[in-house]
Amino acid sequence: MKDADHHHHDHPGHNHGFQKSRKALLIAIAVTGAIMVVEIIGGVLANSLALLSDAGHMLTDASSLILSLIALKLTTRPSSPTRTYGFYRMEILAALINGSTLVLISAWISYEAYQRLKAVEAVDSLTMLGVAAVGLVANGIAAWAMLSSSRENLNIRGAYLHILGDLLSSVGVLIGGMVIYFTGWYWIDPVLSVGICIVILRGAVLLVKESVNILLEAVPEEVDLHEVQRSLRTLPGVKDTHHVHLWTISSGIYALSAHLLIDNLMMSETAKIIEEVNRLLLNKFGISHTTIQLECENCTEGFYCTMDRECVAMHPAPPHE
Repeated sequence: MKDADHHHHDHPGHNHGFQKSRKALLIAIAVTGAIMVVEIIGGVLANSLALLSDAGHMLTDASSLILSLIALKLTTRPSSPTRTYGFYRMEILAALINGSTLVLISAWISYEAYQRLKAVEAVDSLTMLGVAAVGLVANGIAAWAMLSSSRENLNIRGAYLHILGDLLSSVGVLIGGMVIYFTGWYWIDPVLSVGICIVILRGAVLLVKESVNILLEAVPEEVDLHEVQRSLRTLPGVKDTHHVHLWTISSGIYALSAHLLIDNLMMSETAKIIEEVNRLLLNKFGISHTTIQLECENCTEGFYCTMDRECVAMHPAPPHE
């Protein structure tokens, strides 16, 4: 018996999540742009690599946040005959780009820090402290605004990691400015830059890894594929499972396709099995998009049952000439 079911659920909370994420991104863009201008001016006046590096980081952050906002907007567009899942994957692409740019920024800052360590330059610690304090407060506000949305959306998480990196940068620069003020150790400035890079790089690598896994349609980390198969086999009428594929369409939206070996049942009974399968997958695992093919127990591989319970080939051989 062959039966395919394409099961799609609407996401009633999507609009609320979109508005929440959009607001968070707009706040972050405004804050990042303002801090960037302040740090460029302060970095030049103080001759601080940490401030100038962070200003460059801010410039890329602002671009990345705008990209995230555009991707978020595209995810609300409906599906079409050529894009049956709509633009959900745009947020994953945005997250991948954000993570990749963070890696490149970290490499550039590390190189600049190395050059500064070879030839240490004086730094105006008071200006450095003032700018860092402003950045700390502003980045704290932006990070707080994005925290909730970052737990639900990979795209927003990428933007949040940018802001978190900025926040940590401000903390580091603030501490470095205090050390320089009291000790005159100017080499602290480039060393701080390297430390900031290490923190940023860790989050960036994880973000790139998760984005690539989704684009490669790997099994989502939040769902245990073996447990899904075991649960399906506990349903009445289901004997076994094979050709099971589980992947992520976008953040929190999972899809599954599977072949289920069932008892030799009438068509009305198989419809009930599909209903139970979809209910189990949605309620227990949050899998909302499914394609299920049923195969009866009496048919061998490559065959299926007709409504008269006769086994016929799925792909009949061409007639002999």
